[in-house]
Amino acid sequence: MKVAVVTDTHSGITKKEADELGIYLINAPFMVNGKQHYEGVDLNHDSFYALLEKGADVSTSQSSPAELLSLWDSLLKEYDELVIIPLSSGLSGGCQTMTALTCDDKYEGKVFVVDSLGVSVTERRAAINAKLLSEKGYSGAEIKRILEEHRKSNIIYITVPTLKYLKKGGRITPAAAALGTLLKIKPVLCIDGDKLDAFAKARTMGKAEEIMIEAARAALSGRLEDDEGEESFIYVVHSQNGEAADLLAEKIRGIWPKADVETAELALAIACHTGPGALAVAVERKLKEAVG
Repeated sequence: MKVAVVTDTHSGITKKEADELGIYLINAPFMVNGKQHYEGVDLNHDSFYALLEKGADVSTSQSSPAELLSLWDSLLKEYDELVIIPLSSGLSGGCQTMTALTCDDKYEGKVFVVDSLGVSVTERRAAINAKLLSEKGYSGAEIKRILEEHRKSNIIYITVPTLKYLKKGGRITPAAAALGTLLKIKPVLCIDGDKLDAFAKARTMGKAEEIMIEAARAALSGRLEDDEGEESFIYVVHSQNGEAADLLAEKIRGIWPKADVETAELALAIACHTGPGALAVAVERKLKEAVG
């Protein structure tokens, strides 16, 4: 049975990387000053952040059902089943939309939408795991079951230098943003499962980094049962903050030398909600079925 794996650009996977991985890609749209754009198609990172510096209004939107169904129909001419890995249902309605589309008789038992609860690097890892499982002969239904059973094995901590974009995206109230800005607070947020919650607050980005490292340590020694990080991935993610991300990654490698530590940049459709300068630390236990 031939199983195709599809994810979207919220994962941070580029078209070139998707081709190399053998994964199909949905371009997640976002809006800049009311005009729809696609990352790597008509807008790159430098141009996007230059527009933000000029005060551009940014927001996100979903792929149209027509675009999704066109891709599915095309792939089903070549593959028996499709496994779709969208952005977490906790942050977007896209997962629910795709799940509803699979209720059509022509897709039932052929298209499997996986709510991996992944965001950015964890969504990317879910797509890679799905591809590895498909190569091992797992069916679409089996891949969906395995990935959804595994989804509580990751947790993300993220901090931003300004609350402006979280307020614009409706992630925090205007009153909370105004108070946080007045007090010069750098929030540390936690994405755990399908929820985005406030985790802690700091006065400096350096202190926020310390909080994220200690939170990662607690997650590794607690839920992931991997004190040394040997069975886990640790990710450092940023938005136009590569130097700080590299320094933070080196610090993490010193603490957990046995862990796989990776750095990545947030997709633009995610950066719409964080703005530039964001830093995140994510931990995820390796999926034994994919690596074993």
